[in-house]
Parts: sequence; structure tokens; C-alpha cells
Amino acid sequence: MSKLNSSFAAAAAALSAEDRAGFLNVLKDKLQSLAGQHVDVMETLTPNVRKRVEILREIQSHHDELEAKFQEEKAALAAKFQKLYEPLYTKRYGIVNGVVEVEGVTDAKSDEAKGVPDFWLTAMKTNETLVEEITERDEDALKHLRDIKCCRIDNPKGFKLEFCFDTNPFFKNAVLTKTYHMIDEEEPILDKAIGTQIEWYPGKCLTQKVMKRNPKKGTKNAIPLIKTEKCKSFFNFFSPPEVPDDEDDIDEDEAEELQNLMEQDYDVGSTIRVKIIPHAVSWFTGEAQFDDIGTAGDDSGDDIDEDEDEDENEENEDGVVMSKKVSMFLHREA
Repeated sequence: MSKLNSSFAAAAAALSAEDRAGFLNVLKDKLQSLAGQHVDVMETLTPNVRKRVEILREIQSHHDELEAKFQEEKAALAAKFQKLYEPLYTKRYGIVNGVVEVEGVTDAKSDEAKGVPDFWLTAMKTNETLVEEITERDEDALKHLRDIKCCRIDNPKGFKLEFCFDTNPFFKNAVLTKTYHMIDEEEPILDKAIGTQIEWYPGKCLTQKVMKRNPKKGTKNAIPLIKTEKCKSFFNFFSPPEVPDDEDDIDEDEAEELQNLMEQDYDVGSTIRVKIIPHAVSWFTGEAQFDDIGTAGDDSGDDIDEDEDEDENEENEDGVVMSKKVSMFLHREA
């Protein structure tokens, strides 16, 4: 029970004060209810059966201690191997961007491209999830992508993606980031996502298109009507959907659309983290399309409680759970 309480406290700490209060009240009621059920069950047992159940509880306690140790060692092992991966990623960066040359390459011609041109663009377009996000207009900008990195964050729990760009004619930013905050990274429960505000150069914004309508013939001194509309672009990834603080600001249909957008956004981020970054060359060559790449290291859906109350969290197809702040809009009419 103490382990359960500590997990709930950690989850509640990531919420706003208002959400935290409601969250803890619901969990308190649920724990009391479960405790009552436990007492009722035990009281219905005969003395001999009750004794056997007590021994089973002791066995369960030992199991829980081992499970806690497993999670601790698992986190330490992940951190250890992340450090071992870093030198390999550094070598990959040098080769891809022509910083270093590999053995066996003959003298390159002066007009020959250095490194591996369009490495990250090609790798992402090979993935069935990411290719749906990249438009033809995006490609010229993504050709300037030099590296993609991922790191875990601890306060709050989650992970951050970094997209490192060469100087380019589209935007000023050298690095674009996308951060996912998780209430519990082991579950995991998605709280929110935060992206970089892109500093577009004038007339170069890829997430908007300008619609120009000429005035009717015969109209004197009329100014053309210019309208800006949002359009599909991979770079919308850095402007993730936001959950309103007040549930009255959104109706049920809008809430369902919002959740779909958040699930899609997380799917893109998780794909980049779990599949593209660790196995980039396999996606570049296309081999990853025919192999089960990226599933062995994907712990994003580990240890999810399949009996989780749907009124508390909403689980999507990839195993990520939407925070109560998101799912409450969908269930408030229930």
C-alpha cells in the first residue's frame, strides 16, 4: 500500500493545484473502497483459508520488493547504456555531416557533396508514420537537418527531442526542441507537450499559406485581399495541441478531436525517439521497413495497468495514457 501511495503522490505532484486536489480525492476514495472490499473478503473466509491468504500476501510483498528493485536497476541500466550510445551517435554525426571521413574513400571531387546528403530527411520519409507528416514544401528545410537527439528529463519526468539545423533560409533557430512531460514515465501518462516557437524569416513560414484574391474587374484603387491560413507541415509538430484549463471552453466533439491530435502528436514524438534516432541508418537505407526495428527498446508502454479506471486516464493505441486533465472532457457527460 505504501508503494501505491508513493506512486500516486508522484503522479499528483505533476498536476496543477486544482487538478491535484481532485486527483487525490478520487484516489483516496478509491483506496478506501478497495480497503473496505479487502476487509469484507477476509472476514468471509474460514480461519484456515484466511491463514493461507495471509501467507500469499507475504509472498506478494516479497514480489513487490523484487519488482521495485527491478525498476530501479532497469533505470540505472538504461542510463548506463545511454552513455555508451553517445560516442556512437557522435561518430554518426561526424560522418553524416562530412566532419570526418571514413577509411577507403578516395579523394572526393571538389563539387561532390560531403557526408551523407539528406540523411535525416530520407530516414524520416521512410517511416510510415513520419512520411505522412512531411510535405513537399517541408523537404527543402529538412535537408538542413544535421542531427536529432533525445534526452530524458527528471523534473518533471519525460523526454526532450532536439533537432539541430544548419544555417538555412527558412528560420533563425539553430535548434528546435519538443518536450514531453509525463506524470509517470513508467506508466506512462502524458501530461503535456511543449515545442519551440520557430522564428521564421519573412515569407518563409511553412506552417501557413498566404491566399491572395484579386479585386473584381472594374474596381478602382482596390487592394488585393490577403488571407493567411494554417496548412499541413511537419513543423506543426513544434506547436502541439493545448488543453484548455476550463472544461467549459470545449465541447465533447472538440474534446475528442483534441485527444486524437494529442495521441497523433505523441505517436510522432515516440517514433522519432524509439525508432529513428537509435536506428537512423536502417531507416535511411530502407532496411528498417522490413525488420522489427525499434520495438525492443520501446519501454514507453511498459507496466501499464490494463484495469486502469477509464475515468482517470485515457490510454491510446500506442500504450500512452492521456492525463486526467485531457480525458475528463470526454467523460464528463458519462
